[in-house]
Amino acid sequence: MGQQKGILVTGGAGYIGSHVVAMLGEAGERVVTLDNLSTGFAESVLYGDLVVGDTGDPDVVTAILREHDVDTVMHFAAKTIVPESVAKPLLYYDNNTAATRNLLQCCDEAGVRHFVFSSTAAVYGNPAGGVCGEDSPVAPINPYGTSKLMSEWMLRDLAAASALRYVSLRYFNVAGSDPAGRIGQSTEKATLLIKVAAETAIGKRPSISIFGTDYPTPDGSGVRDYIHVSDLADAHLKALAYLRADGDSTVLNCGYGHGFSVREVLQMVGKVSGKKLHIEEQPRRAGDPPMLIARAERIRDMLGWTPQHDDLETIVKTALDWERRLLARAAS
Repeated sequence: MGQQKGILVTGGAGYIGSHVVAMLGEAGERVVTLDNLSTGFAESVLYGDLVVGDTGDPDVVTAILREHDVDTVMHFAAKTIVPESVAKPLLYYDNNTAATRNLLQCCDEAGVRHFVFSSTAAVYGNPAGGVCGEDSPVAPINPYGTSKLMSEWMLRDLAAASALRYVSLRYFNVAGSDPAGRIGQSTEKATLLIKVAAETAIGKRPSISIFGTDYPTPDGSGVRDYIHVSDLADAHLKALAYLRADGDSTVLNCGYGHGFSVREVLQMVGKVSGKKLHIEEQPRRAGDPPMLIARAERIRDMLGWTPQHDDLETIVKTALDWERRLLARAAS
């Protein structure tokens, strides 16, 4: 047996990437993170080496692939804020799509065999009935979703023309934090509902808004499929095992297959925190579908993935625990 091959994690200092790096490290993998720290945090990288640089920089990427003998890339580095993508589309096509193209060229030249891609349910746009399977039509309604879909297409076409095989994971609404409390969602001015609600519960924000109360849903607020970040991270390790066992390239939804409304989420945050949230009702936001839920049987069947944290109370509790930790850290 030669030396174990390296795994490059782009964006591994960010929210989801850092949870994957931690799991890879715990599994004994040889991992290297590339992150420009524009939204990530060096202290969130708990295992392996951290290289500070851009995923779109071919010289940096090529050097890492060579020096760390990388045969697997897990690609998280991206801008992910939908309203920002609407206001600054070219930024998203540059940072997400063009950078991914450069990364893929480096991977092709270096003979990287396995690629796990962080995609999004935003590729489905506003699906009929609000429930999407992997074979549902792709019709993104914002540049963020389009930038990710274009990356999926590049991956598909490169895999057809080379020995590279990939798994594209289409995330639904990621939430919660590492149950051991080591890492979490640390982004300033975050827009993820459960994080914002947790910040409101601990007094970091004065109020929280419900955007849209007249949707055709049971209580009028938007319904989403919330998945705990640790279950999502585990799906990446299962995807790696699948590729190592010579699995074919595939696209998989990452969700639990059921949803909660904004009102239900806020009610749970109030219950777990013991605080009454100050809630403001606002008009709908552009680009928000009424309901977005995964059909999620395929990932369970293909990867043998079994969620461990499919419980809204658990998701909210880990999110609140992390916010309290950040608050204590800021105060000390």
